[in-house]
Amino acid sequence: MPKKNLSGDGTAAPIDAWWWLSHKGTTTSFLCISLFALLIRSAVSMFPYSGAGTPPKFGDFEAQRHWMEITTNLPATDWYRNGTHNDLTYWGLDYPPLTAYQSYIHGILLRFFNPESVSLFSSRGHESYIGKLLMRWTVLSSDALIFFPSALFFVLVYHRNRAKSQVAWHIAMILLNPCLILIDHGHFQYNCISLGLTVGAIAAVLCGSEVLTCVLFTLALSHKQMSAYFAPAFFSHLLGKCLRRKNPILSLLKLGIAVIVTFVIVWWPYLHSVDDFLMVLSRLAPFERGIYEDYVANFWCTTSILIKWKKLFTTPSLKSISLAATVLASLPSMVHQIFSPSNEGFLYGLLNSSMAFYLFSFQVHEKSILMPFLAATLLALKIPDHFNHLTYYALFSMFPLLCRDNLLLPYLTLHLLFTLIYHSQLPKTKASSFSFTSFPGYVFLLRTHFFISLVLHVVYLTIQPPQKYPFLFEALIMILCFSFFVMFAFYINYTQWNFSTRFRSADKEKKQI
Repeated sequence: MPKKNLSGDGTAAPIDAWWWLSHKGTTTSFLCISLFALLIRSAVSMFPYSGAGTPPKFGDFEAQRHWMEITTNLPATDWYRNGTHNDLTYWGLDYPPLTAYQSYIHGILLRFFNPESVSLFSSRGHESYIGKLLMRWTVLSSDALIFFPSALFFVLVYHRNRAKSQVAWHIAMILLNPCLILIDHGHFQYNCISLGLTVGAIAAVLCGSEVLTCVLFTLALSHKQMSAYFAPAFFSHLLGKCLRRKNPILSLLKLGIAVIVTFVIVWWPYLHSVDDFLMVLSRLAPFERGIYEDYVANFWCTTSILIKWKKLFTTPSLKSISLAATVLASLPSMVHQIFSPSNEGFLYGLLNSSMAFYLFSFQVHEKSILMPFLAATLLALKIPDHFNHLTYYALFSMFPLLCRDNLLLPYLTLHLLFTLIYHSQLPKTKASSFSFTSFPGYVFLLRTHFFISLVLHVVYLTIQPPQKYPFLFEALIMILCFSFFVMFAFYINYTQWNFSTRFRSADKEKKQI
């Protein structure tokens, strides 16, 4: 039995809720929390998915099923090609080849147990019970086989020289990521694969396995192009480390070979001709859709209320403008890692670059918040308060999408579950020289934001918007979330630069002593 801790007044303090897990070791803690996380995912998968029962095109569930239909019935060279057997206007494959291979493997599984669910043409809109069950199991197994082992890899590396008291809490934050669970196991996608590969690449950076880093991150990019949100951080950190070696050119060449070999292996079916390669690339960048869709809480969509970007600029111009804005927003973080690379700085760089892409890149979706949120989750012990706030607004930014999918109950339940786990053992962090929460004005603003968000939750669910402004409530949610994301981005950029300054000052003090 653990001994009761005594507080300052001599009274017995409550026993740490994580005591048992913390003292059973990291692997045991991970296995226990993993089982609970899988149970939560299974429960969420019992609710509706994107486009359930809404013909003619249904939603993301049908898109994923259709890709299994295409990949299991057509040769690889026709997966991205418009033709008689593959109508690209009906959920044409628009992710890199690794997603296509994943669809093929899952399609084989569906064809073995339920052939009609992936039969060419006749399976469109297939929603049988066994078909839906198999589809849900493919996501669950992908999570268990890719994201969970990668998370364990990260936890073992990240906490190898740290106190073990908060390891279990951090594992819970990573595996019970409410945004990822709701999108993958509710809405229905396979983000757990690309994010899992990315987490594996991050862990490889922390343990110094740079070739493995390049292989895993290239695989992540070859699964979902949104993994590029993290590319500036990986590039700048690895470049910064290579430049500090005796033979930087040889180091860079070694990493470049790892990237090229991995890329060639994954993309091989489409490298036999320039036309085939360009055909796939054109599917990955659907610029014709415009700079934004729906009401995503990024710069372009939010400011479009006042500045009509689509009317003022052509699509080529907007591509250039958004690229420039994204690079400029990522640049401070990149410069920091090129000139002062460190593992902790790299983690902040991941958060800064992904936030820059979310706010300023071309064609951002509500679900893209998964990228910066993943990076923030890995830093949860360093920025617990800000991580808590980001979780709330990341979930809130997807609230209209989840309501359309009839996922209100899982949304509320996972929100409550996260809150309970988060507050069960708040991390003890050293006071920072700068934090927005130290300013009374910011605290007041945050509380005002929170109150307005609660009102918007109720209003969105109970009141019909004016006919003249049918998306009024979505716009208000977007503005509220965007304003928080901007403040958060400024804080994280400042923190990345500031902590290295503090470390240098601390080193000078140690030398003087």
